[in-house]
Amino acid sequence: MTVQDTQAPGNTGVLLSDNAAVKVKTLLEQEGRDDLRLRIAVQPGGCSGLRYQLFFDERFLDGDQVHEFGGVEVIVDRMSGPYLGGAVIDFVDTIEKQGFTIDNPNAQGSCACGDSFS
Repeated sequence: MTVQDTQAPGNTGVLLSDNAAVKVKTLLEQEGRDDLRLRIAVQPGGCSGLRYQLFFDERFLDGDQVHEFGGVEVIVDRMSGPYLGGAVIDFVDTIEKQGFTIDNPNAQGSCACGDSFS
């Protein structure tokens, strides 16, 4: 897995792997819209107290952090930023598993499903 980020060195934002950027680009092309970006957010809920949300969004909110990876814009809202600093979003496609994964150094614990953390 390789990670590219067009932000300045020492970036503490979320990172998108090359595999994930390619998958997001493919999904955006299927949507047929050029006004969407990948938004990554942290919301209360899940087994461990917090859960991740990944979705396409056309909005920009006050305080949003915008990162670009291989032509894909990734947006993180101001409240989610501290929970996602240094987190790496990857896309895996194996016989056992297919989907986006989040390796978050800020998570102190997570549930078995991998969708929520504390």
